[in-house]
Formats: sequence, structure tokens, C-alpha cells
Amino acid sequence: MKAQFKAPMPLKTSAAALALAASLTAGCATYAEGGDGVDPIAEAQAEADYSPEIPTGTGYFASDSTLPFLAPDFTQISEDDYLPAFEQGMEIQQAEVQAIIDNPATPSFSNTIVALEKSGRMLGRVSRVFFALTGQNTTDRLDEINQEISPKLTAHFDGITLNPELFARVKAVYDMRAAMTMTREDAKLLEETYSGMVQAGALLTEAERERVKAINSELSTLTTDFSQKVRDATNAGAVIVDTREELAGLSDAEIDGAAALAKEKGQDGKFAIALQNTTQQPSLPSLENREVRERLFKASAYRSDQPGEFDTRMLLAKIATLRAEKAALFGKPDWASYTMYDRMAKEPKTALDFMEQMVPALAATQRREAALLNERIAADGLNFEVQPWDWYRFANKVKAEQYAFDEDSVKPYFQLDKVLEDGVFYMANKLYGLSFERRTDIPVYHPDVWTYTVFDADGSELGLFYFDPFQRPSKRGGAWMSNFVDQSDLWGTKPVIYNVLNIPKAAEGEVQLVSFDWVETTFHEFGHALHGFFADQRYESLSGTATARDFVEYPSQVHEMWATYPEVLQNYAKHYETGETIPMELVEKIQAASKFNQGYDFGEVVEAALLDMKWHALSPEEAAAIDTPEKVDAFERKSLEELGLEIDLVPPRYRSTYFNHIFSSPAGYSAGYYSYLWTEMLDKDSRQWFLENGGLTRKNGDHYRATVLSRGGTMDYFEMYRIFAGREPDVKYMIESRGLVAGGE
Repeated sequence: MKAQFKAPMPLKTSAAALALAASLTAGCATYAEGGDGVDPIAEAQAEADYSPEIPTGTGYFASDSTLPFLAPDFTQISEDDYLPAFEQGMEIQQAEVQAIIDNPATPSFSNTIVALEKSGRMLGRVSRVFFALTGQNTTDRLDEINQEISPKLTAHFDGITLNPELFARVKAVYDMRAAMTMTREDAKLLEETYSGMVQAGALLTEAERERVKAINSELSTLTTDFSQKVRDATNAGAVIVDTREELAGLSDAEIDGAAALAKEKGQDGKFAIALQNTTQQPSLPSLENREVRERLFKASAYRSDQPGEFDTRMLLAKIATLRAEKAALFGKPDWASYTMYDRMAKEPKTALDFMEQMVPALAATQRREAALLNERIAADGLNFEVQPWDWYRFANKVKAEQYAFDEDSVKPYFQLDKVLEDGVFYMANKLYGLSFERRTDIPVYHPDVWTYTVFDADGSELGLFYFDPFQRPSKRGGAWMSNFVDQSDLWGTKPVIYNVLNIPKAAEGEVQLVSFDWVETTFHEFGHALHGFFADQRYESLSGTATARDFVEYPSQVHEMWATYPEVLQNYAKHYETGETIPMELVEKIQAASKFNQGYDFGEVVEAALLDMKWHALSPEEAAAIDTPEKVDAFERKSLEELGLEIDLVPPRYRSTYFNHIFSSPAGYSAGYYSYLWTEMLDKDSRQWFLENGGLTRKNGDHYRATVLSRGGTMDYFEMYRIFAGREPDVKYMIESRGLVAGGE
């Protein structure tokens, strides 16, 4: 599971497209093969007589790109292009929606539902590029545009989803559904379009709809501010040390990288350790200097909860309050109950019951592992008890002794380009018959981005893939996948997909080695990419990864299994100096050691997921009462203490103040961080299916592609899973893989 590196991955391509997909046409389909209850002759005549005037756009985003696969031409785009394109795109879509409303023909599936799906092409083009860059290579100007345009986009989409005249037409088609002959996907489109508008507020009173619009606008601004503050706090929080000796334990390449970063920050002659987005930091296990470890951990944990420019406490409190108020307008007790309507789990109780059943064994495991680490500390003659900044250092020592396994001993076998091309791509070839060709003729938004044409098993072009692996100040933390172009049979488009990671870049001239965690993350993110490449939908708003939050991580997680599959490992895991293939006994140690330290590895994720639910189980009155920074701190503390876990030793993977998953977009993963655990259950059950059926074979890959990866969001997720596996998912495989058993033994 890659909850530790995974940032919120848009279901579609951007904040704008996501808003439209989630609230307007989150489920869609294929053209009806029969009738939709309308006289086709009369409808055709009415349509022929109707010629609405739609404005045309100007500038780069007014038409599709001329590059292969319609990939964006970054050499032709300037920062000055975005605001005019957004304004024109919104104006054009408003006209397209008004044309649907004014259409004199009887509302039908084609002239209302499909017409709605077709609207907003220019807005989609600019949104996909703009929101990719603000996440991956932002500038001060792009941040300014983001702050200006986000509330306008929110108001724009509210003007569509809360338009009573548009809803009247959608409802007219929905009410005729029993008399219509449609494909499964058409039916899903109709159902989700209707329910999405109801969820947006179509059935509320006019006064309630206006309040929803105001809340949405304010949330858009607040969550954008939250994201930018966290990014700035993370960049500013880099720990500066004066001497090379203070970094003892890090490799020469890592120390050289720290020197280069310090120079970038105007601290020439010193060393800087950059923060990653999670509470724990990757350098902590290696650092020998305990004082530096403590400084690094605290810089991470307290990056956004101190008075000053990076303090996000009142921002997140206001976000939680507005969400609770919005839920109440819909008659729901809290935000979690409101927002989970389209999830696989459906309601908060299902997710909470699923997580809470693991807490007793997890708490016992945490206590047992802490005692073991304290014994190891004492054995070194040290006079302190384990703290969070010590945990991984001594856990790795115990792991090395009990499993004869050292994290640093495997890193020389994982050279980044080989991990991708000889590992990930090899897996994709063996399972699905794919092949890849590196390209240098496609413009990219940063020199570190690699591009590849992806070919299907029959040799046809499947799509275009961008790989953006390295950490930089202009990129938000985490790892994610999204699209520049979505697959759509309606438009005849093939997917253009990017994977983004945050690997610390090796010093110039050094071989780029990566930890095994980043190896798994690379396989994980390409699992998302495969979900997008194998999309086979007519409508892009339900194409590929446009699935429920508690399903979308599942196909990516299951692809992590191939990172340690013997045949795949032997093809890519070769020592960068000797060329020696990684010994299988070392791989077996990796797998055995993976069950150690679950008190921390699993505990921090469970804590974050339950903390998310606590914030989003508040009533409006309860949320409004958290009205000072100190009350935010107190609520977080109380919420974590109630879990019964060892929170002082094992803090949550994200504290509230930098929990981007749940506070950096109007919805995001709010009341949804449990999804990483839920989908891990599906993942581990699926791994069992693959192993029972022969492992890495084309037959298995083709079956998984046909039953899961190509389905998008077109059907019930439990039904989809049963078709794939022939059974309901079983949580026991997840519990076994984590090494958690009753009593924590």
C-alpha cells in the first residue's frame, strides 16, 4: 500500500474537471441502443430547426493540440494564456448549457444528458494543463492565478449543477428511464447525472441553494490557501545544519544533495534536509546524530501549527465548519454522511467498523514493538526511551538483526531508470503485452520529465506517458497520476497520462538510486496509469480512474505485488556497479521484514484515517465551537487519544495542519482517507487470486484488464469485483499480510 506517498489523485484531470465530473456527470455511459421515450422523427425535426449561437474561443486552448495524442505543447503556452482561456472556457460552457435549457425539443438522453457531457471542452483543456502545473511545477504567478480562478470556477460549476431549469430537463429524462432502452453505461450516466445534481443541491430551496453556492466559493478559496501554505511551510521547513559531520549516516550522495539544496536556499557552505509531505522523514533512520533527528522530526510535525505565515489551524477549522454546515443543508448529520453517498462503502459506519476491528491488535503490536525498541536502545548503552524520531532508526537495527536485512543493502540494486523500464514496463509487457518507446520530440513542462509512447499488444498506439520522478520546490509533496487527455470514444481520444513522484534527486553525475519504498511507489503509480490507459468508455467523465474514492486506489495497489515477483525482480534489480542480480535470499528478507514494524507503518495510516473521520463527523455546532488555534490542537489530541493507540510514539501519518488529502481541495479525500485501507483489502485478496491462478501471465492480465481496468466507473464496484475474482473480498488476506493477529502477537 502506498498511502505513505500518495497525494490526492484527481479522479479526472484537474480541480475544474473534477468538479464537473464529481458533481455533474460523475457516472456516464454509451449511446442508447434503443429509444429514450421520445418520438425520433419529431425530435430530429425539432433539433434540425434549432441552431443556438455558441461563442468560439481564441488562443492556444481554443482547439485541440496538434501534437501526437493531442498532448499539450508547452512551448506554445505562456502564463498569460491561462486567465483568458479560463474566462472564455466558462463563457462557452455557459452558452452550451443555456442552449440545452432553451432547446424546444422534448428533453431526451441525447439532447440533454449527452449534450451536457459534451459541454466545456475548452475549459477542460486549460484546466488539465493549469492544475497539473500548479501541482508539479508552479510559479508565483500560477499561484496567483489559482487563487483568483478557483472561486470563479466553483461559482461556474455551481451555476450549472444548481440551475433549476437544467435540472428540470435532467429530471424529465430521469423520470422516463423505465420506458427507455439503454446500455448499461447509458443507464449509469443518467443515474449519476441526476443523483449528482441532487447531491449538489438541485432539490433544495432557492435560499438553501444560494447558501450552498456561497459555501462552495468560500471552500474553494480556503482549500487553495491551505494547499499553498502547506507547500510553502514544507519548503521553508528544510532543516539547516552547519557541518558534514552532523549528517553522519547519510550517504555521500545524499550529503552532497543536502549541500546543493542549502546553496539553493542561500546557505552556501551549509547543508539542508528537505521535508517530505509525511510526518516521518526518510532521512531519520540513517541519521546518527539524535539532536538532528529530533530537529528534523519536529520541523516536520510542527511545520504548520505555529503562529505565523504558515499556520493552517484556523483555515482547516473553517473548512470543517463550512462542510458541516453544508451537510446540514442536505439533512445530513455530518460531512462524512453527506459525502460518502457514491462510495463503495456507502456510509461512515461501514468504514469505521472496518477500521476499528483492527485497533486492538494494532495497539498491542505498538506496545510490544516499543518495548522491543527500548531493549535495543539499552543494549547500545543509551539512556533514553524511544521517541518518534528514534523509532525507525532502531526498528531498522532490530530488523537487520532479526531478519539480517538492512535497508541500505538493497538500494544499490534499484537504479531508477531500470526500475521503470526493466521493472514496471517489463511487468506491463508480461501481463498485458504492452511495449514502450522513449520520446524526445514531445515538449515537457520541466527538463526532468521523461515521455514514452505506449503500444498495445497488437502494436497499435495506446497512449502517451509522462514520468516526472524528482522532488523540487515547485512541486507539492506526494505521488500521483492524472491525465492531460482522457480516453473517450465520443471524441476519439487516447489517454495522455502522467505519473508524478517526489524522489530526492541525486547530485549531478551520481547514479540515481532509490529506496525500495520508492520502487513500490513507482509500480503503484503505474497501476493508476494502466487504469487510465485501458479505459474503454464512450464518455470521458467516467473513463479510466473516474471511480469512487474507495475504489480508485485498488488497481494501483495490486500492481505493487509485481515489484517483488521473482521474474520481474530478476529483470530489473541489478547492482548498479557489478550488474549482479539481487539475490533471492535478500528478496525473501524484504518480504519477511515487511511484517515487522507494523505498529508504526500500519498504525500511522490507521490514525490518519480515523482522524479524518473525526473531523468530518462534527455537527455544525461542534465544528463552529473549534474557533481558536488552541482548540484545533485540543480537538486533534482528544480525537487521537480516543483511538486507544500509542499516539505519542506513533503520530498520524499526517497531522491535521498538513493533511493535504482532506483539506487541500473542496472535497478531496475528506472522509475518505480510509480508502487506502479499504482498497488494501481488495488488493490483498486480488494478490491471492493472481497467485492461485498462476501469477504473471497474459491470461491473468487480460482477465484483470477486461473485468476491472477497462471498466472505469460504469458499474457497481462489488459486482465488478465478483466478476473478476468470482468471490467477495476477504479481509483475512490483508490482516495476514500485515502480521496482525489477536493480541498483537
